[in-house]
Amino acid sequence: MQLRRPLLPGGPCPASPLPALLLLLALQGAAATPARPGGPQDSGWQKDAVLPHGLLQQAARAALHFFNFRVGSPSALRVLSAVQQGRTWINSKKEYQVDLVFTTERYNPEKGEEHLGKCSAQVLFRNEKPRPVVNVTCTRFIEKNTRQQKDYLLYKHMKQLKKSLDVVSMPDSHGHIDPSLRPIWDLAYLGSSYVMWEKTTPSLHYYVAQLSSVKQWVRFLATSS
Repeated sequence: MQLRRPLLPGGPCPASPLPALLLLLALQGAAATPARPGGPQDSGWQKDAVLPHGLLQQAARAALHFFNFRVGSPSALRVLSAVQQGRTWINSKKEYQVDLVFTTERYNPEKGEEHLGKCSAQVLFRNEKPRPVVNVTCTRFIEKNTRQQKDYLLYKHMKQLKKSLDVVSMPDSHGHIDPSLRPIWDLAYLGSSYVMWEKTTPSLHYYVAQLSSVKQWVRFLATSS
């Protein structure tokens, strides 16, 4: 995972058991959705006339990472398409509150399916501190049963592999990902969503660049006689 600085101003199915990394992140996500922060109606908040460069995009990315993490499904991942509108407020602590609407695209759209959706969000950046407070709602989202079916098929595929995965560098030096390994990349992107949201500040954001290694562990469950 690499750090990027912006430019200077200018039918029902069993829930899919996910890998240990995602289960751990799900436990971390058990905390309640952050309370909606104060806004322009509160004393101390003023409409900001000059936005930090790229702040609306930063807020949209943070909101979408948080959304992907909370949904917790490699079959439902979304990426940012465009910010449609936004308003920004600032208080005496140099905290930014951003209200925005943005469009998204399916991370892996299937042929013929509608892949565009819309999200509205409120994001509070507490000065240059990480872990922005997010409230986000998205529409035109893949149905829960369909999502669970796709995740369960991925789980069955991984479980039936004759040989455990042991991959180095994904994508490779040419930027290529073998189609058979694409689900692993999707799992990594999903698993990293928590970190990418948590580390975001008004001037810094993270993205997944490459998996340095992938190793699959096969667990055998003991049965009682």
